[in-house]
Amino acid sequence: MTARAKILVVDDTPANVKMLADILAFKGYAVVTASGGREGIGRLASERPDLVLLDVMMPDLNGYEVCRAIRSNPETATLPVVMITALDPATERVNGIEAGADDFLSKPINQAELLARVRSLLRIKEYHDTIQSQSARLKEWNEKLEDRVREQVAQLDRLGRLKGFFSPQLAEMIVSGGAEELLKPHRREITVVYLDLRGFTAFTESAEPEEVMRILGEYHNLVGDLVTRHGGTIERFVGDGMVVFFNDPIPVPDAPEQAVRMAVTLGERFAALRAAWKKRGYELDLSSGIAHGYATLGTIGFEGRRDYAAIGTVTNLASRLCSEAKGGQILTNRKTLTLVEPLVKAEPIGPLTLKGFAQPVEAYNILRVREP
Repeated sequence: MTARAKILVVDDTPANVKMLADILAFKGYAVVTASGGREGIGRLASERPDLVLLDVMMPDLNGYEVCRAIRSNPETATLPVVMITALDPATERVNGIEAGADDFLSKPINQAELLARVRSLLRIKEYHDTIQSQSARLKEWNEKLEDRVREQVAQLDRLGRLKGFFSPQLAEMIVSGGAEELLKPHRREITVVYLDLRGFTAFTESAEPEEVMRILGEYHNLVGDLVTRHGGTIERFVGDGMVVFFNDPIPVPDAPEQAVRMAVTLGERFAALRAAWKKRGYELDLSSGIAHGYATLGTIGFEGRRDYAAIGTVTNLASRLCSEAKGGQILTNRKTLTLVEPLVKAEPIGPLTLKGFAQPVEAYNILRVREP
């Protein structure tokens, strides 16, 4: 307890009050006084003392009544109380204990004993206050921890739902609040892969809707795994078609290479899926178109329904190349092939006249990735 601990002296005899106040003040304590029990109870709320010296015999409320009032109030229930009496110490001690007193002094007051008991009880109060403070802080920390856990659980839930629409990296950035700038319209060089199932229209005309959905699920699961592995972002699903781009919103330094590796690996793995479908009587195959160039990217849509999209010639080119590709082909243009030429084995298929492009486009079919 600090040297400025505050002590309330309650006694109806002015001489006693002055004596106690002088002794305590000389030792550095702050002293407040009350000349009766009722005044003493009033001082408790206004002065908030650290210890009470309480005379037993007073005309309005005696010391026992005041002590019981102190103990019945939750705010002062643990306040140290020393009762002072000139009556029989043995009898008064029993009565004082029953009233809730912490210690006793007999009149006439022994100064050394007074100061010793005051110091002892103030130390105990300091320990108690420390424990109460630590308990309050611990409760506060626990509440904050519970809030953080709830927030993290909510973030994980949001992250799980967002991963169904965005790449895992972008989903994590959105949840953590770090994707605001990325979601705004911006221009960036990207590689676009357009995928399409050949024979899907004919298949849907004869198959039950449940079977169509099952086939799409198998196809999407295969593509989704590879897109994630290679750092791509699925822009959208268009029936059996799918648009994937690389180098946005998460930077991919070797975007053309990753796009080509994904497309080639997908073609290789799709062969097993195509064979399984053929056994079930479904003639389906995969075609791909790849293009590299600049696009404007960002969120499009309206309040309550937004997508992340890439707008530009590069997406149109990938789409047109995919439309021209036969089952099993991965078509690209000269510019994109130049970026990955050392990596792949490709064959020219001649210039293609593509819708929306004034000049024929030199197209190439990527056959495989070269061995290291």
